[in-house]
Amino acid sequence: MIEEKENIQFELTDDLIANVELLVSKNDDKALKKLLNEFHYADVAEILDELNLEDSVYVIKLLDSETTSDILTELDEDVREKILENLSAKEIAEEIEELDTDDAADLIAELPEERQAEVISNIEDDEHRDEITELLTYDDDTAGSLMAKELVKVYETWTVAGCLRRIRGQAKEVTRVHSIYVVNKQEKLIGRLSLKDLIVAKSDHKISDIYKDSVDWVNVDDNVEDVAKVMAKYDLEAIPVVDNNQTLLGRITIDDIVDVLKEEADKDYQMAAGITGDVDSDDSIIELTRARLPWLFLGLVGGVGAFLIMEGFHEAFEKYALLFFFTPLIAAMAGNVGVQSSAIIVQGLANDDVKGSINSRLIKEMLLAALNGTILAIFLFLFVWITKSSFTTALAISISLIVVIIVAGLIGTFVPLFLDKRGIDPAIATGPFITTSNDIFGILIYFWIAKLILGI
Repeated sequence: MIEEKENIQFELTDDLIANVELLVSKNDDKALKKLLNEFHYADVAEILDELNLEDSVYVIKLLDSETTSDILTELDEDVREKILENLSAKEIAEEIEELDTDDAADLIAELPEERQAEVISNIEDDEHRDEITELLTYDDDTAGSLMAKELVKVYETWTVAGCLRRIRGQAKEVTRVHSIYVVNKQEKLIGRLSLKDLIVAKSDHKISDIYKDSVDWVNVDDNVEDVAKVMAKYDLEAIPVVDNNQTLLGRITIDDIVDVLKEEADKDYQMAAGITGDVDSDDSIIELTRARLPWLFLGLVGGVGAFLIMEGFHEAFEKYALLFFFTPLIAAMAGNVGVQSSAIIVQGLANDDVKGSINSRLIKEMLLAALNGTILAIFLFLFVWITKSSFTTALAISISLIVVIIVAGLIGTFVPLFLDKRGIDPAIATGPFITTSNDIFGILIYFWIAKLILGI
């Protein structure tokens, strides 16, 4: 009876870290290699993230470049930066030699400009060096900056037998063969070829007779978010990249798109929380302060604005002190409704699900807010009337709540749509910006309606 091998997930423990540190301190290279070779390179990267810089550099220099090149791509950015500072240009170039061109270009791009040139000059493979240099010329957030040059391509004039011979040579440089791309003599992408069709075809058939001319592609200058949408829509594992002349330049694989989506999600989450810039918990106090302070200051301005509005209605407080105690409720409802509305719109924009005109969206949100507001207002009206025995005050507060919710819903819907039309990330509308603005408008509307109904 064959025993099934148990699938045990990697777990980073204090004992494991201590063991690695002990082996490093003893310079027991043989035992250290044996231990680390049991783990996936992503797991080794997780271990190195927890070691001090000296020990991390020791491990990187100990293991072979084929392994450490992958480890470097998985390391925390700050840790990787410090490790690269402690490696020579030649040592970095040896790591680069083992990476696909897209990962190699990303790693080199993190280096200072002077160091970049020095590392590139130490890359021995001329073709690899030229391809990396090309990728470094593309603007960030474009398909060109994300693509890899490694792919399998065939010419339409080749026979099946000749194609198979040449594919074997090309496939050695490609980690995973997702698709075979067909080009003409001018190197223009004209279609794709499935492995199944290639295998079952007769050896003397031409590629032009069996390839499929329907192929999805993106332009080298397309935004990476647009690329992600195309790949998600058509469930693609890889997509070819072409220039304006339809010349095949490279391909983008799903793992790169996952990284893009994760980075975008992290950025949107921070913006929604009122944090500007790309920061994490390990950054310095100064960097974290710079990221948080602008939105905290906006909240302070909003609070001062609310104070000035309330001060302008001091007569209402004197005659109807009860209004004061419901101010937090009105402000909170305005902020909550605004964030709900904006979050739905921002999510729809991110998934490309928002269709139709802005007016239709606003009308739908107004009707939704009116329904929710009315239901909530009925409960609030009954509560105030029963507990405080004041019909007019209960009516004023309840009607104010309905209007405040409608206005907050409209603002929460309009602002992200407006920002998106102006090319500004709409995720900004789900954070303190929308909350603060709705707080101010909510309090202003609340006291204005209350004053109107109560005749103050």
